[in-house]
Amino acid sequence: MTCPRNGVRPGPCHTSHMPLPATTSEIPVVALVGPTASGKTALSLDLAVALHGEVVNTDAMQVYRGMDIGTAKLPLAERRGIPHHLLDTLSVRDAATVSDFQVWARTAIAELRSRSVTPVLVGGSGLYTRVILDQFEFPGTDVEVRERLEAELEATGTAALSARLHALDPVAAARIGENGRRVVRALEVIELTGEPYSARLPVQEYADPHTVQIGVSIDPVVLEERIRQRVQDMFDEGFVAEVEGLLAEGLAEGRTARVAIGYRQVLAALAGEMTLEEAQERTFVATRKFSRKQMAWWRADPRITWVEYDDPDRVAKALSVVRSIVEP
Repeated sequence: MTCPRNGVRPGPCHTSHMPLPATTSEIPVVALVGPTASGKTALSLDLAVALHGEVVNTDAMQVYRGMDIGTAKLPLAERRGIPHHLLDTLSVRDAATVSDFQVWARTAIAELRSRSVTPVLVGGSGLYTRVILDQFEFPGTDVEVRERLEAELEATGTAALSARLHALDPVAAARIGENGRRVVRALEVIELTGEPYSARLPVQEYADPHTVQIGVSIDPVVLEERIRQRVQDMFDEGFVAEVEGLLAEGLAEGRTARVAIGYRQVLAALAGEMTLEEAQERTFVATRKFSRKQMAWWRADPRITWVEYDDPDRVAKALSVVRSIVEP
């Protein structure tokens, strides 16, 4: 059985189908957050069906064409006919910043709401979700300063610049960790503004009041098992061949795509710096570490309503939260 979806194409019916708000300005913005392998994708599809919605990707790496297996990109045949936005928009040679992503996502959200379509945001990039949802304007940039810092990063490595950032802004350093590109950006902003970079991080204030965040909670032991299985499946399903194919398209030259978890480990293995077995294990370790960091980030946000990954009523519970902000 199918139901009309936005007057465009049919989709599966859902028993909790919600009516649209009276005005497009009241169309909710729904964001799903949670660690990789927790089940966000399936829940996003259920909510999109129930809310007259379409999915907006907020995963920083799923914008790249060909980065499919390593990013767990949902195949077209499994999207239930629901349009997805900000997938496969860039080549692996293209650079993409969080400020770029903010513009792209907010543009997509505005376009969907103008058609009385609910944007359902889903992805694993916590910072990207925050800068899309919250009040935040990016400070300017200076090409000469940026290029000088990037050259220094290339010459001395992330550790040296991270130490400098820690001395100037320990709060920002703790949040950024070992992400070289973000360390460079933080140092650039500090140099240009004379203020701590952490003072410019997003505050917990939604840009639009009709915003709701649903978090998918999962036991850490179960999550670790699921992450290990996902990484195993990636390598079994041809991940190494995917990376080899992307090398021909310029992956090694891409500033952003090449540093994605899994891709950088396989690139190192293909360069003879480690074995493929080591690359697989390091991919698992890096993914587990990333998930823990993301959960710490999200747990610090009291606005998120959490549902258990295996709760049979998780869709109904999520819809009740959305209903609370769109119905008087």
